[in-house]
Amino acid sequence: MPVNPDSSYQAPWFLRNGHVQTIYPILFRPRPVIDYERERLDTEDGDFLDLDWARVGSKHLTIVCHGLEGCSIGIHALCMVEALNAGGHDALVLNFRACADAGRIPNRTKRFYHSGETGDLRAVIAHAGQQYDTITLTGFSLGGNVILVYLGKHPETVHSSVKRAAVFSVPCDLASSSRRLASFANRLYMRRFLKSLATKLRAKEALLPGQFDLEGLDDIRTFQEFDDRYTAPIHGFDNAEHYWAECSSTPYLKQIRIPTLLVNALDDPFLTKECFPYAEAAALRHVHLETPGNGGHNGFILLNQENRSWTEKRALQFLQTDGTSGKC
Repeated sequence: MPVNPDSSYQAPWFLRNGHVQTIYPILFRPRPVIDYERERLDTEDGDFLDLDWARVGSKHLTIVCHGLEGCSIGIHALCMVEALNAGGHDALVLNFRACADAGRIPNRTKRFYHSGETGDLRAVIAHAGQQYDTITLTGFSLGGNVILVYLGKHPETVHSSVKRAAVFSVPCDLASSSRRLASFANRLYMRRFLKSLATKLRAKEALLPGQFDLEGLDDIRTFQEFDDRYTAPIHGFDNAEHYWAECSSTPYLKQIRIPTLLVNALDDPFLTKECFPYAEAAALRHVHLETPGNGGHNGFILLNQENRSWTEKRALQFLQTDGTSGKC
């Protein structure tokens, strides 16, 4: 059963366009002010993770994983944290390596982060699990993919405190999504991502001279080129295709053992048909696939005084209850 094509999300009539939905929150959505408490967690490989806590005195924690080149002060993380706190959850944003404070804090080692890097999430959950008996997970885009891979690749090692997960706008098939982003229609997004990644590579090279070959960096135009040259070799993959195959979350869905909501909008400009795993979800007990007609990539805009998107409402509903009805 866990396929719900009849989502409750209804976009405002003038926002029924995937690109508009994707861009609108970044440009126009009010930014909440969150008084984070920063904690630096040392990793086993001599690096660190910057964790941003927003506590309300709850016994329950939700960990938030941001998307590609996001961070805890990005609009999607800020709004989700505000909604979680209002709903009675303590919240923790995991800033992936080299992402804290919009990438202004470089990490110590050559490693970055990527769509299948679950070791850091595992370490953060183990750390938080010392303080909370129940933990839920939510994430967007790349962060959502990381959560799905964590839950499904080695389900027997998922921390016992983790009870539910809700993820949104997830490129479940990295190869097809990467090629979709290389299309002419998505060239502005691609330029933005690659510019940000190039800036981080230069900061890494300044910190670790001789570790990166930056010649021709500004000529890279696609994720195929970037992942072939940097992501794959840095993280132990043969090439981009190998990285995409190993880290796409769809093959791991069948092994997920906790209730998990996956929401992908049909008009998401970043996703292809391969990112809507209807057949897989229909045969599963724990993964609930929801596919609204509109929503774009991390959009799902609602116009209301409380500044809540449908994403935040749906996440809270699923994480707090059985959450399968889709009604918000």
